[in-house]
Amino acid sequence: MSRVKRWINMHKKEFNSDGTLKDEVREQKLSRGANKEAINDYARRLKEQYDEWKRLDETDPEPWPIYTAYDFFTEQEKREFNPDGSLKPEYVEYARSIGISEGALSQQEYRKKIDVDNYNRVSALYAEQGINFGEEQMKEKRAASRTYVQRRKQMELDLQNFEPADSLPFDKDTQF
Repeated sequence: MSRVKRWINMHKKEFNSDGTLKDEVREQKLSRGANKEAINDYARRLKEQYDEWKRLDETDPEPWPIYTAYDFFTEQEKREFNPDGSLKPEYVEYARSIGISEGALSQQEYRKKIDVDNYNRVSALYAEQGINFGEEQMKEKRAASRTYVQRRKQMELDLQNFEPADSLPFDKDTQF
């Protein structure tokens, strides 16, 4: 997705969608006693950033991998549900054979369809802001699945990069 969309989302209160400072913001800053040159410098710096992000969007677009709710189903859920959240016919057959009621099956399907719809709705809202929701969720999923050794190595790197120790995932008593 576009870097410019993210830029606009971050600065929409003060800047127009073309990267220029809104007139009412300029007037407000002047009325508060801000220096005209300082306001112009601020507007120019952020317009340059906007232009750079726009140029990058045109010359080197960011990858935008598409993830669906189905990508976040567990292996068990993938055996039971279709990508739209409906139950697979073979699972329904199996579930009936072991005595699962129609009501329970319809409830399962109903809940999964709500999950899929919620994922799609949130993903679309994030995309409007220039954020790939699916990619963010996948990064979290991958980070959560790392082993203790991998997390410890990452923590050591974070400490070398002067991250605050209280922001790290281990307690203060962990030895290095």
